[in-house]
Amino acid sequence: MKLFELIEKNFLAQDIYELKVYAPVIAASARPGQFVILINDVYGERIPLTIYDYDAKTGMLGMVIQAIGLSTKKIVAREVGECYSDIVGPLGNASELLDEHDIRKKNVLFIAGGIGAAPVYPQVKMLQQMGVHTEVIIGARTADLIILENKFKQTGTTIHVCTDDGSRGFKGNVAQMLTHLIQNENKKYDQVVTIGPMIMMKFVALECKKYNIPCIASLNTLMIDGTGMCGACRVTVDGKTRFTCVDGPEFDAYKVDFDEALSRLREKKEKDESHACRLDKTVNSIQAAEKKRKAQKIPRVPVREQDPETRKHNFEEVCYGYNITEAMTEATRCIQCKKPSCVAACPVAIDIPGFILQIEKANFTKSYQILNAATNLPAVCGRVCPQESQCEGSCVLGVKGEPVSIGKLERFIGDWALENITDPPVIEHEREEKVAVIGSGPAGLSCAGDLRKLGYQVTVFEALQKPGGVLQYGIPEFRLPKDNVVEPEIEKIRQAGVAIETNHVVGKCFNINDLLKSGYDAVFIGTGAGLPRFMDIPGENLNGVYSANEFLTRVNLMKAFRDDFDTPIVITPEVVVVGGGNVAMDAARTAKRLGANVKLVYRRSMEELPARVEEVHHAIEEDIAFHLLTNPVEILGDAHHFVTGIKCVKMQLGAPDSSGRRRPEVIPNSEHIIETGTVIMSIGTSPQPIISLTAPDVQLNKWRCIDADNDAGQTSQEGVFAGGDVVTGAATVILAMGSGKRSAQAIHEYIQNKKKHGNF
Repeated sequence: MKLFELIEKNFLAQDIYELKVYAPVIAASARPGQFVILINDVYGERIPLTIYDYDAKTGMLGMVIQAIGLSTKKIVAREVGECYSDIVGPLGNASELLDEHDIRKKNVLFIAGGIGAAPVYPQVKMLQQMGVHTEVIIGARTADLIILENKFKQTGTTIHVCTDDGSRGFKGNVAQMLTHLIQNENKKYDQVVTIGPMIMMKFVALECKKYNIPCIASLNTLMIDGTGMCGACRVTVDGKTRFTCVDGPEFDAYKVDFDEALSRLREKKEKDESHACRLDKTVNSIQAAEKKRKAQKIPRVPVREQDPETRKHNFEEVCYGYNITEAMTEATRCIQCKKPSCVAACPVAIDIPGFILQIEKANFTKSYQILNAATNLPAVCGRVCPQESQCEGSCVLGVKGEPVSIGKLERFIGDWALENITDPPVIEHEREEKVAVIGSGPAGLSCAGDLRKLGYQVTVFEALQKPGGVLQYGIPEFRLPKDNVVEPEIEKIRQAGVAIETNHVVGKCFNINDLLKSGYDAVFIGTGAGLPRFMDIPGENLNGVYSANEFLTRVNLMKAFRDDFDTPIVITPEVVVVGGGNVAMDAARTAKRLGANVKLVYRRSMEELPARVEEVHHAIEEDIAFHLLTNPVEILGDAHHFVTGIKCVKMQLGAPDSSGRRRPEVIPNSEHIIETGTVIMSIGTSPQPIISLTAPDVQLNKWRCIDADNDAGQTSQEGVFAGGDVVTGAATVILAMGSGKRSAQAIHEYIQNKKKHGNF
């Protein structure tokens, strides 16, 4: 380990970080109350930082820093493993309380404001170890700025938290908290130590004087050089000029001329701001260029995964996702483009640079808020969206290197929110109008979630026993866990106030006209495309032929892979999956986990595979055999109508078809048989015919999809909107969500326009 190497960096609050540096000499001689001078590089400013923690055995030196200016921002921008130019210390005097002969008889109260909690912590820790009774008041403007609370709890001290806005603990400042403890809780203190902003310490001193309590103030905010040579930290104490770095930093608070010290701080701040103003444009441009160069050099953080040999025998999630350190490191690669092409490529227009920047700052709550404004299912989207062809495919870093791992960062925040954000969202404006949503797949949930945010009373009708649509029945557990991801994400939508009625087959017990007559002001249809397609080749109705939909529904929704569930799944040792999309990969990888030897038959080459690159990569790792440029012409069976094999022909690629892909052509005399007992057909889906019963007055197109405006989702029937696969045919989760969002806005405008013209 190198001298002054940054070995750990932790986010504490907005712009406040804990730094742990390898500085063995300082760590061996440091005492509570002392400080160091840190210099970032050869051009760096001398920055005084209170010693927050130290370990003589490991050589670890802990400091807490607030990034409020150019120099401090450069210091916290350092990555773990980099080294600071210089650290000087320990400087100043140790806390005088530690050497008082009768300190164990005293009841000591520490009052810390904001970052002042850092120098208080080592003093409290040591006094508690000495058997001294201590209490601590931690104060900040808001709850988000409270730091080190858990650290203090570990020392055994008594903690009192207060915030100016009342968002955490006592509502009021630390001086008011002191008065409250003395007057309302009959607290008695023999000594007060206050550390924090100068104005705070002044008022704490005035309050202590009322009760005749000795008060010590630590003036570490005045230090600049730290060695006594500059004199910039001079302060008047008891009518005499004293140097904070040499004579302090602790002084009798009653004797400090706080007004003079505040005046000097204001003068320094004004000069600093003037300097920053003149340099702002230059500094920003230099920093932007430096960030881009640095981002291009930082390798994309790999995501941890289950070992292929292990995972192909279980249904546990393959990808582990990022931990906090990995996510924050990857977030630093985003160069915060002024015109981010990634946002334009996102079907739901997530503020991608915005949520990633908050990850870099470790402000995960804000990051989630930014995500949640655009997507109701971030933990889902982060797992199943084809980012490589959308947001990541448009990332400028991908031109000469690897794009930012946007999907994995979205997943990280989505997962973090599921664990840490439990309060239901606040609906600012409740409305009396009602909207019915048919189908609880990605389109329906997205539409319902956005309408609820706008205050509408929303009910979702789902035909299956669980909400989620394709998220439940189509995507396997090893890609999208149901209990830990899908159901908690849906529960958040429920908590927002969306009612979800399962086991309701709209079109059978009632239809859309019935809903409109019963008081719903608008209806959204998001029933997806769940009707499987077949090839119309001989033998498709033999025993052992599944559609991918049936196969995956049995395994995913009805848990046929588990012994404690009753749904059967019959699978032979040899399985052939026909198709090349994501559903085909899901079916093949699922069959592998059920113990089969799996072959995937696809009529084009690897370059034309429509499945996600990640899914193909995982399938290859799991020993799925790819029979490319191969097409089935017949499924063979025995006398008992059970599958025995599949007859195929070899293909070659000719001229491109209407999709832009080269058209597959049969190679003459290339027939061959692949022996198998199970065939899973995965060649696409279309909307179910029940749609015509659901919406008898809604027009369909020639593909039996609902004919709707692609932007608003307006159908031929007034007040009825549609989106997702039921309109477009089988597509992706995120495209369905995008259509649901657009329809939600269109429904809102439709209802409000009718109200405006008195039609309700």
